[in-house]
Amino acid sequence: MIKVVKFGGSSVADAIQLAKVKAIIDEDPARRYVVVSAPGKRFSADNKITDLLYLCKAHMDHNIGYSQVLQVIGDRYKAIELNLGVNVNMDAELQKIDEDLRNGASSDYMASRGEYLMAKLTAAYLGYDFIDTAGLVVFDKKGRFLDEETNENLKNALDGHERAVLPGFYGSLPDGKIKTFSRGGSDITGSLVARAVGADMYENWTDVSGFLMADPRIVESPKPIEKVTYMELRELSYMGASVLHEDAVFPVRENNIPINIRNTNEPENPGTVIMADVPDESGDIITGIAGRKDFVSFGIFKNMMSSEVGFIRRVLSIFESYDVPIEHIPSGVDTISIVVPLDKVEDHIQDIIEEIERKLRVHVVLQEGIAVIATVGRGMSSRPGVSGKLFNALAEANINIKMIDQGSSEMNIIVGVDNDDFADAIRAIYNAFVTNEN
Repeated sequence: MIKVVKFGGSSVADAIQLAKVKAIIDEDPARRYVVVSAPGKRFSADNKITDLLYLCKAHMDHNIGYSQVLQVIGDRYKAIELNLGVNVNMDAELQKIDEDLRNGASSDYMASRGEYLMAKLTAAYLGYDFIDTAGLVVFDKKGRFLDEETNENLKNALDGHERAVLPGFYGSLPDGKIKTFSRGGSDITGSLVARAVGADMYENWTDVSGFLMADPRIVESPKPIEKVTYMELRELSYMGASVLHEDAVFPVRENNIPINIRNTNEPENPGTVIMADVPDESGDIITGIAGRKDFVSFGIFKNMMSSEVGFIRRVLSIFESYDVPIEHIPSGVDTISIVVPLDKVEDHIQDIIEEIERKLRVHVVLQEGIAVIATVGRGMSSRPGVSGKLFNALAEANINIKMIDQGSSEMNIIVGVDNDDFADAIRAIYNAFVTNEN
């Protein structure tokens, strides 16, 4: 068996956490390939290394002295090096980063050094080989990720290594310059490595014990999700359940490799397993509830809209011209609503309304302050009365529904409510489907 294990920033924040990492890896010989993030916060007022590296670059760009910030970074790594009892010549590594920064190193390069140095230290501590992902994880000259080339590169590079540590988060462009994924991108690197080595399991170790059925800041002690499908995870992640970078699903999904979300601080907890198909053993109708606030809805009304060819295309083209992504499009015979995040449209709201009304000769009604909530579950499509139960729960909580949308997979029901009703709505849905069912 082969397991690829990825450890997030909180798991490698200091030598104490790395001792836990080593114990986890030593406990299972199948954990052969390790991907690490940059050190995260050790306590609430602490700084993430990646943020400090970005700050160094910003200071350099604005002719502000950065040596003190770089020293804080260096002291952090040298303390880990000393406490682990390893020697990776950290002074020389830090000197090179300083020289590269003075010679015009990019923001991506600076940010990537957090993972690079952490992987060097972890490899020395575990006695594993160090393999740099620069030149293996590759992007084209426009910065677009090259999936097939990356897979082939990683396969070839890892073929000769029984055990290895790799830095997450970054790869390189054709000219050799460093290119990073978006924040949280080490999850993607771990997934790519798991696919390349044909892993039986991809373990993603973080500071939470998997997914919960609802946000614990809203619902008191929500049930853990023991198993979830890739499709359900995508729905929940999209709506704000952010334990795993959503793009990390794709490389392992196509090869049917399960992902296990685990807690470095509670290694005995089995966490959440994400897989292609999950047998309905629990009897739960829903898998989870997630949502986000601050959407706006453009309600468009026109008689005989449904018989007008190309109407929706023309509406959407207007939003496209303002570079506004569309989240939901609930519709009726003579109405259609375009639901978008406020932060993507707030500078253009009146312009868009005027253009729609002028070009399409319609009336537009704007609704602001909308929260969108997704109730997700593979058991929903085969159970009658699910929608009725959800709407009844919201009605009993005196919550007005502003929008209803259901995915074609029948795996989710999405409702829009007032921002002020967001938390109450989630609690009402959770109580109806989880608390009252148990």
